[in-house]
Amino acid sequence: MQKPLILVTNDDGISAPGILFLSSVAKQFGDVAVIAPDKPQSGMGHAITINSTLRIQKTNYHNALLEYSCTGTPVDCVKMAVNKLLPRKADLVLSGINHGSNSSINVIYSGTMSAAIEGALESAPSIGFSLCDYSIDADFSQAKAIIEKIISESLKNKMPKGVCLNVNIPKLKSDEIKGIKVCRQARANWVEEFEERFDPYGRAYYWLTGKFVNFEPESNDTDEWALSNGYVSVVPTQSDLTSYQNLETIKSYLL
Repeated sequence: MQKPLILVTNDDGISAPGILFLSSVAKQFGDVAVIAPDKPQSGMGHAITINSTLRIQKTNYHNALLEYSCTGTPVDCVKMAVNKLLPRKADLVLSGINHGSNSSINVIYSGTMSAAIEGALESAPSIGFSLCDYSIDADFSQAKAIIEKIISESLKNKMPKGVCLNVNIPKLKSDEIKGIKVCRQARANWVEEFEERFDPYGRAYYWLTGKFVNFEPESNDTDEWALSNGYVSVVPTQSDLTSYQNLETIKSYLL
Protein backbone atom coordinates (compact mmCIF):
# COMPACT_ATOMS: atom_id res chain seq x y z
CA MET A 1 0.00 0.00 0.00
CA GLN A 2 1.14 3.52 -0.79
CA LYS A 3 1.79 5.92 2.02
CA PRO A 4 -0.61 8.87 2.17
CA LEU A 5 0.52 11.80 0.03
CA ILE A 6 0.38 14.99 2.11
CA LEU A 7 0.60 18.42 0.50
CA VAL A 8 1.93 21.16 2.81
CA THR A 9 1.66 24.88 2.05
CA ASN A 10 1.28 28.19 3.90
CA ASP A 11 1.12 31.96 3.48
CA ASP A 12 4.22 32.97 5.47
CA GLY A 13 6.67 31.64 2.89
CA ILE A 14 8.32 28.28 2.27
CA SER A 15 11.14 28.84 4.79
CA ALA A 16 8.98 30.16 7.65
CA PRO A 17 9.38 28.36 11.00
CA GLY A 18 5.71 27.32 11.08
CA ILE A 19 5.75 25.39 7.82
CA LEU A 20 9.13 23.83 8.65
CA PHE A 21 7.61 22.46 11.85
CA LEU A 22 4.39 21.32 10.15
CA SER A 23 6.18 19.44 7.37
CA SER A 24 8.38 17.66 9.93
CA VAL A 25 5.28 16.48 11.82
CA ALA A 26 3.52 15.48 8.60
CA LYS A 27 6.40 13.13 7.66
CA GLN A 28 5.28 10.78 10.43
CA PHE A 29 2.07 10.13 8.50
CA GLY A 30 3.09 9.86 4.85
CA ASP A 31 5.05 11.21 1.92
CA VAL A 32 5.24 14.99 2.07
CA ALA A 33 5.21 17.44 -0.82
CA VAL A 34 5.79 21.11 -0.03
CA ILE A 35 4.66 23.80 -2.48
CA ALA A 36 4.54 27.21 -0.84
CA PRO A 37 5.03 30.90 -1.65
CA ASP A 38 8.55 32.17 -2.14
CA LYS A 39 7.78 35.16 0.11
CA PRO A 40 5.19 36.14 2.76
CA GLN A 41 1.65 36.31 1.40
CA SER A 42 -0.37 37.04 4.54
CA GLY A 43 -3.81 38.59 4.07
CA MET A 44 -4.09 37.46 0.45
CA GLY A 45 -7.34 35.61 1.06
CA HIS A 46 -8.40 33.55 -1.96
CA ALA A 47 -6.47 35.68 -4.48
CA ILE A 48 -5.11 34.00 -7.60
CA THR A 49 -2.63 35.22 -10.20
CA ILE A 50 -4.24 35.92 -13.56
CA ASN A 51 -2.41 38.93 -15.04
CA SER A 52 1.19 37.82 -14.67
CA THR A 53 3.27 34.68 -14.93
CA LEU A 54 3.91 32.13 -12.22
CA ARG A 55 7.35 30.68 -11.63
CA ILE A 56 8.40 27.74 -9.50
CA GLN A 57 11.81 26.74 -8.18
CA LYS A 58 13.03 23.58 -6.49
CA THR A 59 14.08 24.13 -2.90
CA ASN A 60 15.63 22.06 -0.13
CA TYR A 61 14.32 23.52 3.12
CA HIS A 62 12.17 20.52 4.06
CA ASN A 63 13.96 17.42 2.74
CA ALA A 64 10.58 16.36 1.35
CA LEU A 65 9.49 13.98 -1.41
CA LEU A 66 9.30 17.07 -3.60
CA GLU A 67 9.30 20.76 -2.79
CA TYR A 68 8.97 23.97 -4.75
CA SER A 69 8.66 27.63 -3.99
CA CYS A 70 6.12 29.53 -6.09
CA THR A 71 5.96 33.22 -6.95
CA GLY A 72 2.17 33.23 -6.52
CA THR A 73 -0.37 33.25 -3.72
CA PRO A 74 -1.18 30.39 -1.34
CA VAL A 75 -4.13 29.40 -3.53
CA ASP A 76 -1.87 29.49 -6.60
CA CYS A 77 0.41 27.04 -4.77
CA VAL A 78 -2.41 24.54 -4.22
CA LYS A 79 -3.63 24.87 -7.81
CA MET A 80 -0.09 24.44 -9.13
CA ALA A 81 0.44 21.40 -6.92
CA VAL A 82 -2.81 19.71 -7.90
CA ASN A 83 -2.64 20.43 -11.61
CA LYS A 84 1.08 20.31 -12.34
CA LEU A 85 3.41 19.04 -9.64
CA LEU A 86 1.93 16.22 -7.58
CA PRO A 87 2.38 12.67 -8.89
CA ARG A 88 -1.18 11.81 -7.76
CA LYS A 89 -4.08 13.25 -5.83
CA ALA A 90 -3.18 14.40 -2.33
CA ASP A 91 -4.68 12.39 0.52
CA LEU A 92 -4.43 15.40 2.82
CA VAL A 93 -3.69 19.13 2.41
CA LEU A 94 -2.13 20.98 5.35
CA SER A 95 -1.70 24.75 5.46
CA GLY A 96 0.34 26.59 8.10
CA ILE A 97 1.38 26.71 10.75
CA ASN A 98 0.40 30.36 10.56
CA HIS A 99 2.15 32.87 12.81
CA GLY A 100 -0.94 34.42 14.45
CA SER A 101 -4.63 33.67 14.85
CA ASN A 102 -7.04 32.96 12.01
CA SER A 103 -10.11 32.68 14.22
CA SER A 104 -13.49 34.32 13.62
CA ILE A 105 -13.67 36.87 10.76
CA ASN A 106 -9.94 36.47 10.08
CA VAL A 107 -10.74 33.35 8.07
CA ILE A 108 -12.02 35.64 5.30
CA TYR A 109 -8.68 37.41 4.89
CA SER A 110 -6.36 34.52 5.62
CA GLY A 111 -4.08 33.13 2.94
CA THR A 112 -3.46 30.13 5.21
CA MET A 113 -7.14 29.23 5.36
CA SER A 114 -7.78 30.04 1.70
CA ALA A 115 -5.15 27.46 0.76
CA ALA A 116 -6.94 24.90 2.95
CA ILE A 117 -10.31 25.82 1.44
CA GLU A 118 -8.82 25.41 -2.04
CA GLY A 119 -7.66 21.95 -1.03
CA ALA A 120 -11.22 21.12 0.04
CA LEU A 121 -12.50 22.43 -3.31
CA GLU A 122 -10.16 19.91 -4.92
CA SER A 123 -11.90 17.19 -2.85
CA ALA A 124 -8.94 16.61 -0.56
CA PRO A 125 -9.32 16.55 3.24
CA SER A 126 -7.72 19.82 4.30
CA ILE A 127 -6.64 21.53 7.52
CA GLY A 128 -5.40 25.04 8.22
CA PHE A 129 -3.27 25.40 11.37
CA SER A 130 -2.60 28.69 13.17
CA LEU A 131 -0.80 29.46 16.42
CA CYS A 132 -1.87 32.58 18.33
CA ASP A 133 1.68 33.89 18.46
CA TYR A 134 3.01 36.39 15.89
CA SER A 135 6.61 36.09 17.03
CA ILE A 136 9.21 34.71 14.63
CA ASP A 137 10.44 32.74 17.67
CA ALA A 138 7.02 31.17 18.36
CA ASP A 139 7.29 27.74 20.03
CA PHE A 140 5.26 25.43 17.79
CA SER A 141 6.48 22.34 19.63
CA GLN A 142 4.06 22.97 22.51
CA ALA A 143 1.19 22.04 20.16
CA LYS A 144 2.87 18.98 18.60
CA ALA A 145 0.63 16.36 20.26
CA ILE A 146 -2.53 18.24 19.29
CA ILE A 147 -1.39 18.62 15.68
CA GLU A 148 -0.48 14.93 15.50
CA LYS A 149 -3.90 13.93 16.82
CA ILE A 150 -5.79 16.11 14.34
CA ILE A 151 -3.71 14.87 11.38
CA SER A 152 -4.03 11.24 12.45
CA GLU A 153 -7.79 11.39 12.95
CA SER A 154 -8.31 13.30 9.71
CA LEU A 155 -6.50 10.58 7.77
CA LYS A 156 -8.43 7.78 9.49
CA ASN A 157 -11.88 9.36 9.27
CA LYS A 158 -13.61 10.57 6.15
CA MET A 159 -13.98 14.34 6.24
CA PRO A 160 -17.20 15.65 4.64
CA LYS A 161 -16.64 16.68 1.01
CA GLY A 162 -15.92 20.36 0.54
CA VAL A 163 -15.21 20.94 4.24
CA CYS A 164 -11.86 21.82 5.79
CA LEU A 165 -10.83 22.39 9.40
CA ASN A 166 -9.78 25.78 10.74
CA VAL A 167 -7.54 24.93 13.70
CA ASN A 168 -6.37 27.70 16.02
CA ILE A 169 -3.98 26.94 18.88
CA PRO A 170 -3.64 29.19 21.94
CA LYS A 171 -0.23 30.50 22.96
CA LEU A 172 0.19 28.13 25.90
CA LYS A 173 2.55 25.44 27.16
CA SER A 174 1.50 21.91 26.21
CA ASP A 175 0.40 21.08 29.76
CA GLU A 176 -1.71 24.24 29.89
CA ILE A 177 -3.78 23.39 26.80
CA LYS A 178 -7.07 21.99 28.11
CA GLY A 179 -8.03 20.08 24.95
CA ILE A 180 -9.93 20.56 21.70
CA LYS A 181 -13.23 22.36 21.20
CA VAL A 182 -15.12 21.80 17.94
CA CYS A 183 -17.06 25.03 17.66
CA ARG A 184 -18.42 27.76 15.43
CA GLN A 185 -16.85 30.95 14.16
CA ALA A 186 -17.43 33.86 16.54
CA ARG A 187 -19.33 36.92 15.32
CA ALA A 188 -16.63 39.56 15.38
CA ASN A 189 -15.07 42.23 13.21
CA TRP A 190 -12.22 44.67 12.88
CA VAL A 191 -12.89 48.33 13.69
CA GLU A 192 -10.45 49.87 11.25
CA GLU A 193 -8.76 53.18 10.60
CA PHE A 194 -6.38 54.37 7.93
CA GLU A 195 -3.66 56.35 9.67
CA GLU A 196 -2.41 59.19 7.48
CA ARG A 197 1.34 59.75 7.36
CA PHE A 198 3.66 61.77 5.13
CA ASP A 199 6.84 60.79 3.32
CA PRO A 200 9.94 63.06 3.24
CA TYR A 201 8.50 64.82 0.16
CA GLY A 202 5.29 65.73 1.96
CA ARG A 203 3.14 63.23 0.08
CA ALA A 204 0.45 61.47 2.07
CA TYR A 205 0.34 57.71 2.50
CA TYR A 206 -1.89 55.50 4.63
CA TRP A 207 -1.31 52.67 7.10
CA LEU A 208 -4.16 50.34 7.97
CA THR A 209 -4.70 49.97 11.71
CA GLY A 210 -7.56 48.53 13.69
CA LYS A 211 -8.92 46.84 16.77
CA PHE A 212 -10.50 43.38 16.86
CA VAL A 213 -13.94 43.35 18.50
CA ASN A 214 -15.73 40.16 19.57
CA PHE A 215 -19.47 40.88 19.56
CA GLU A 216 -20.37 37.82 21.65
CA PRO A 217 -17.65 37.35 24.27
CA GLU A 218 -19.93 35.38 26.62
CA SER A 219 -20.95 32.73 24.06
CA ASN A 220 -19.19 29.50 25.03
CA ASP A 221 -19.63 27.74 21.68
CA THR A 222 -17.29 29.94 19.60
CA ASP A 223 -13.65 29.78 18.56
CA GLU A 224 -12.85 33.01 20.39
CA TRP A 225 -14.25 31.63 23.66
CA ALA A 226 -12.32 28.38 23.22
CA LEU A 227 -9.01 30.18 22.66
CA SER A 228 -9.60 32.59 25.55
CA ASN A 229 -10.26 29.63 27.86
CA GLY A 230 -7.25 27.52 26.99
CA TYR A 231 -8.66 25.24 24.28
CA VAL A 232 -7.65 24.55 20.69
CA SER A 233 -10.53 25.68 18.49
CA VAL A 234 -11.57 23.59 15.48
CA VAL A 235 -14.14 25.13 13.14
CA PRO A 236 -15.46 23.09 10.17
CA THR A 237 -15.22 25.59 7.30
CA GLN A 238 -16.56 25.62 3.74
CA SER A 239 -16.53 27.82 0.66
CA ASP A 240 -20.34 28.08 0.38
CA LEU A 241 -21.19 31.57 1.68
CA THR A 242 -24.93 31.30 1.04
CA SER A 243 -27.05 32.71 3.87
CA TYR A 244 -29.57 29.88 3.84
CA GLN A 245 -31.60 31.23 6.76
CA ASN A 246 -32.33 34.37 4.74
CA LEU A 247 -33.26 32.81 1.39
CA GLU A 248 -37.00 33.00 2.01
CA THR A 249 -36.76 36.59 3.29
CA ILE A 250 -34.98 37.74 0.14
CA LYS A 251 -37.41 35.78 -2.05
CA SER A 252 -40.34 37.50 -0.33
CA TYR A 253 -39.46 40.93 -1.72
CA LEU A 254 -37.58 40.07 -4.92
CA LEU A 255 -39.83 37.37 -6.44
